[in-house]
Formats: sequence, C-alpha cells, structure tokens
Amino acid sequence: GKASVDEVDLNDFKITHVIHVGDHPCDLALSPGDSILYVADANNNTASVVDLNTNKEIERINSALTTDVPFGSTPNSVCLNGDGTVLMVANADNNYLALFDVSEPGKTKSMGFIPTGWYPSVVRFDNADNKIIVANGKGLSSMPNPHGPHPGVYQKKGTYQYIGSLFMGTLSIIDYPSEDSLDAYSKQVYSNTPYVYKVKSWENIQNVIPDMHDGKGSKEIRHVFYIIKENRTYDEVYGDMQEGDGDSSLCFFPYKITPNQHALSKDFTLYDNFFADAEVSADGHNWSTAAYATDYVEKDWPNNYGRRGQPYNFEGGYPLAVPSSGYIWNLVLDAGESFRNYGEFTEERKLGHERVFEARDKDIRKYTYDKYPGWDLTISDITRYKVWKKDFERLEKENKLPALNLLRLPNDHTWGTMKGKQTPKAYVAINDYALGLIVQTISHSKDWKSSIIFVVEDDAQNGSDHVDAHRSTLLVVSPYIKRHYVDHTMYSTSSVLKTIELILGLQPMTQYDLSATPILFSITNKPDLKPFNATEPLTDTSAVNSANAYGAAECEYLNFAREDAVPDRLFNEILWKDIKGKNSVMPPPVRSAFVKEIKKKDKDDD
Repeated sequence: GKASVDEVDLNDFKITHVIHVGDHPCDLALSPGDSILYVADANNNTASVVDLNTNKEIERINSALTTDVPFGSTPNSVCLNGDGTVLMVANADNNYLALFDVSEPGKTKSMGFIPTGWYPSVVRFDNADNKIIVANGKGLSSMPNPHGPHPGVYQKKGTYQYIGSLFMGTLSIIDYPSEDSLDAYSKQVYSNTPYVYKVKSWENIQNVIPDMHDGKGSKEIRHVFYIIKENRTYDEVYGDMQEGDGDSSLCFFPYKITPNQHALSKDFTLYDNFFADAEVSADGHNWSTAAYATDYVEKDWPNNYGRRGQPYNFEGGYPLAVPSSGYIWNLVLDAGESFRNYGEFTEERKLGHERVFEARDKDIRKYTYDKYPGWDLTISDITRYKVWKKDFERLEKENKLPALNLLRLPNDHTWGTMKGKQTPKAYVAINDYALGLIVQTISHSKDWKSSIIFVVEDDAQNGSDHVDAHRSTLLVVSPYIKRHYVDHTMYSTSSVLKTIELILGLQPMTQYDLSATPILFSITNKPDLKPFNATEPLTDTSAVNSANAYGAAECEYLNFAREDAVPDRLFNEILWKDIKGKNSVMPPPVRSAFVKEIKKKDKDDD
C-alpha cells in the first residue's frame, strides 16, 4: 500500500529500514547469500532489484512484452532458480512468466517468456526436479452457465452455476526450458497477447470517432453519458430477441419487463457479443471505470464473497484497491475536460436532516452531485432519474454539460423475494423505465446532436447465459449509431472505455483498453436526430413479494445494504425458483474458450 519494503528487527520488532520500490509490492525472492532482494511490483509492469548492502533499489525490471505499453501486466510473484541466476516473474494479467538472467545484479537481461494458465498468482522453482511450478488463480478458461443464478429464484445447493465458484484454479508443472524451448514458448506468448498486434485502422467504419489514440477526439460527439447498472447477462434480458444469439429459455426479463431496453436495441444497434471483464461487483466497478482491477482486488474479493473476513473495500476511498493508472475520470480531468459523477463510488452521510451521497475519493467530490443516490435499493431508479434530470437541465441551460457524465442505476440488482419488497420483475421494470426516461430526456435536448450514451452492467454474475457467464448487455445510443442494426463484433467492458477515450481524445489507461476492440462497426457519419420516447412499464411495478414467495424467509436474513453482500448462491437459487417455478431445473453453466480472430494480413502488416 505504500510502495515500500520494510525491514523489521525481530529482537524488538522495530522497523530498521524502509526501502522504496514499485507500486503494490506483493512477493519477495532472496538471492543465495542474502545480498539481493527481488520484489514483484503488481500495480506496475515491473520487479524491483534491491541491494540489501545499501538497502536501495538498484534496478527495475520491466516484465511486459514491450516497453511502451501502459500498466496491466500485474507481475505479482517472483522466484529464483536453484543457483539464483534466473529470475522468474509471473505476469498475472498477461498469463505468462517472464525469465531474466540476473547473474550480474544491476545488469539484468531478458531471456524469454513461458505461457501459463489464467491469472498466474504464484511461481516457485523445484530445484530437486528442475521444474517450474505455477498456480493459475482462475484456471484455464471461461465457460457458459445456463444453470446460473437468477433473481427471485431458489435452487438447491450444488445444482447451480454461480460465477464465483466456476473457476477452479490449476497447477502448471513445467520442465525448465532449454534455449530452443524458451524460444518456442516466447513465440507462443507473443501470439497469445492481443496488444502486440497494434491494428492501425479498422475496416468499414466511418470517421465520426477516431480509430486510434491520436489525442484529437471526435469533432461531432462532445458529450458522453456512461450508465452502469447491476448484474445481468445477455440471455437474461435479450434471450427473446430473434435478431441476436439468444436462448429464450434463459430469458427472465423479456420485452414485457424491459420494453425500453428492447426498443433501444431494435431502434439502434443490438450487441450480442459483449462480455464483462469482471466476475462480480467488487471487481466489476473497477473494470467498468479503470479497464483494470488490481491484484489486491482480484485476490481479495473471493475472500469477501466467501465470507472469510475480508471487508468490502473495493469501490473508492481505499488506496490499496486503486490502480496506479487511475480511473477514467482521472484521464478526463487531467486532459482539462469536464466530469460529473452521479452515484459511483459514493457513500451516504447525513447533512442536517438531508441525506447526501458523498464520493469516497476526495479528488472527485467536487465533481459528484451528492443529491443523487448511490447504492441504496430502498431508493427507486425513478427517483434517481428525477434528481439527475433536474441537474441535467440546469447544466444544459447554463451551457455547462460535462464531457463525461457517469450515472449509476442499481435497481436491476433486485431484493430477491424478500417479503413486502417489490418483486424482481417489478424492480427490473423500474430500472428499465428509468433508463428509458434518461435516454428520452437526452434525445429531446439541444445537445442530443453531440451526445452518445453507453449502458453496461458492472458484471454479469447473477444470471445464466448459454454462451458464457461473462456475456452481458450493452447499449450504445446516439444520432451516430446505426439504426436497426445487429453488431456481432466481440466487445468487452474495456472496449467501452476505449471508445470513450477515442471520443474525448484520451490515451489508454491500461493494456486492456489499449488492446480492446473499439465500438466502431455500428457507427455512422450520417446522424439520425430522431429522438427516443420511453415506454411506460408493461408490468406492475408496485407488485410485492408475498410472505409465501419462494425463498422469502431466507431473504429476511440477507444483507441488501451493499451490492453482492447477500450469499450469491442462495440469492440466485431464490430468483430462479421464483421466476421459473420451484420444480424447475436450471441448466449447467457454460464456459467457452474463445479468442478474438486476428486476420493474417494484420499479423503480416505488423
């Protein structure tokens, strides 16, 4: 947390030396003879080399594949071979080991790379058998989860596919490579890593949004509205849309429940190949705002969600969880652009008799509208819409509409089947209507012609999907978005942030938004200024759960004071049974091994 390694005297436990290294040091390796210390700097792309004779860092080793990329490799573990001449660094977010010749401390040389599984978290060397051992924290691949959890449905333990328990860690045992083997491994790593192939242009796109981080930004689009909702998969909402790749049997919130989201996908563009980078809300709100979740967040959210004592300290105000590359608003403000925050990374406090929602991070408090409620399921998203609308109209009247407007709409998380609370369908319908009203307000405003709206879920953890447990919903709405179009391009959460960066003329924050495919294929340079008109709910939004609703008794004891604080397995079982019936059987989860296709000519060009 302080970018340092402290030396402690074990006689009196006093700190004798403070050695400054890279950000978030999290693993150490000591050389034979105890003179050199190697430190993994997880929040940077580096490992520090420390001379213990002087207690100073004498060298910093970059473990990324190229020296000019932003942070995002996440080197989180280090070890030495038997004689201490080779350092191995596990790059968790690049899925490989970097090997360095450290026979001359201070004059380190790169040797090559070895591919691993997903998120290598620990690397160690077995000197007796001359083997490298790697623990891969997330296993090998993602997969579908048709038997995943659903709001308001109870399912017997052990029969559902909750995303937090679908990824089983794996252990790689690797023979120490020869020079030829290391060369082959290195080629494989370069082939596996998307940011290496820097696509210089994209085919069949218009020029309203730049296709490169050239700093110029878009001349036509000057106002970005970025709306983050809570926890839905593609099939849960759009499984009934025949235009896309959906499974109607997994559709819990079809047109009748979400008419506005369906109308926006039909009137503008339907995206059926969009994936959340995150697994749960703890890392989801980091991925959604930073194109990255730090090693601290990735390693500790399972301890929180598994009820093993870890506090929920992942959304602002906690230095340990903050990426060194910052958040999207840091980029915006550093570039001299304007920013307005509605509910993200906020917490409630009392100001006299008034409730206000203050940003946890001091550096964005003055940019946060504290009358807009953050996470609080007792507050309707319609209320959030009304609070936002009043501020929006004032800013527009004063010609002060910000470049980036960030809104949080959490009601689609639902209360489950808690007695007396609105039903899951009612809550999702309220969320849908609030979203429709926001789009309606923007599209009828004078700034509609220069605006674009992105709508994502922070993650997809609470629902089933026949393609993959990470596949989620995406809406992009603007006069410059193609009408009645289906975009099958594979996009991710980082794609949304990359597109925002391209529009506002910003540089990428991490390797993820650097390498992500921007949302350009559904863009047109011929604006259609026809506004959107919201559809009132088609279902009863006042409907409440009865005392005998499936799982109602369990919901009485669940904690809804914070997102994902309830046991997800139980909560999702309740939702499934409530909607599908107590005798229904959820299909097993699906986990797909997929890669983005890289055309051969792009490889040749690079």
